[in-house]
Amino acid sequence: MSKLFTPLKLADLELPNRVIIAPMCMYSAEHGKMTDWHIQHLGGLSQSGAGMLIIEASAVEPQGRISYGDVGLWDDLTEQAMERVLESVRRYSDMPIGIQLGHAGRKASCELPWKGGAQIDPNHELGWQTIAPSAVAYSDGENPPLAMTLEDIEAVKANFVSAAQRAAKLGLDAIEIHGAHGYLLHQFLSPLSNLRDDQYGGSLENRMRLVLEVFEGIREVFPKEKPVGIRISASDWVDGGWDLAQSIELAKALEARGCSFIHVSSGGLSEDQQIDVGPGYQLIFAEKIKAALKQMPVIAVGLITDAHQAESVLVSGQADAIALARGVLYDPRWGWHAAAALGEKITPAPQYLRCAPHELKDLFNA
Repeated sequence: MSKLFTPLKLADLELPNRVIIAPMCMYSAEHGKMTDWHIQHLGGLSQSGAGMLIIEASAVEPQGRISYGDVGLWDDLTEQAMERVLESVRRYSDMPIGIQLGHAGRKASCELPWKGGAQIDPNHELGWQTIAPSAVAYSDGENPPLAMTLEDIEAVKANFVSAAQRAAKLGLDAIEIHGAHGYLLHQFLSPLSNLRDDQYGGSLENRMRLVLEVFEGIREVFPKEKPVGIRISASDWVDGGWDLAQSIELAKALEARGCSFIHVSSGGLSEDQQIDVGPGYQLIFAEKIKAALKQMPVIAVGLITDAHQAESVLVSGQADAIALARGVLYDPRWGWHAAAALGEKITPAPQYLRCAPHELKDLFNA
């Protein structure tokens, strides 16, 4: 049996294989509420043959959205909208479904990507004032964020916990904390964006504090048998910024607190980043972090697009699972095609049992 199609246990949740659909923002919510787009989108991905599907970054408070089109999970209305989508998807799929909870910090209040993605002025009807660890804008010319007070930090922590409680009510199978891509928790981690001189800034211990407190708060309220993990950017790709060595220390601290997995991405904090993008370009980060841990599973992501490539990553021990994002949007049956390429079987919805090409007649479990 291929490694990619062996089960993987995260806490007490056993995934049928090691293909994970990464959270991908669709910018198609209305006032934080999921729409019919999400029924189509997540419903399709739930038939992909992956081992788990993670819902896009869902803001824990309105000002934590990247854009006015972002999904949220902060009140009864956003919870009810998500419940409607989940009921539709679960009617025809038993794929485990997790959710990524996040806050955009200074990278909030932006236009939709296909409309340019620029920051929207806080006085505009579609914009709002952003917050961050320090009053340092992401880009020159942007409206700077307000530096968070200790009271603001406590409120954000409480909102992460409240969103996790709503996720538990919805029966979601896992939570991934968004600590990557230049959003709020990453902003606290990086010395490029965190210029504070209190207990949340300065030393590595202080800059990690909020991430660890958010994890502990969520872990306390989410069912103990279900996984709570995190996605991080292992490097800012900027001299003097957040880097691999600091990421390893964070990973060790999270593992000591019972974190269920770490999903290793990179970048997104600074416009000065210099990234040499190519197939598997982030694998070195996953490999080094995995080598420093005792047993916490590591998820690799980033231009891993081919089944044999994914298999080699797992066989070589660089990571424990493979996450797909844009690749699975382009090929929504990636899991099927990977199984065929590796000589494995999958179990599709019965409505699809007749569709396998003749030369792949043994692909499906009937």
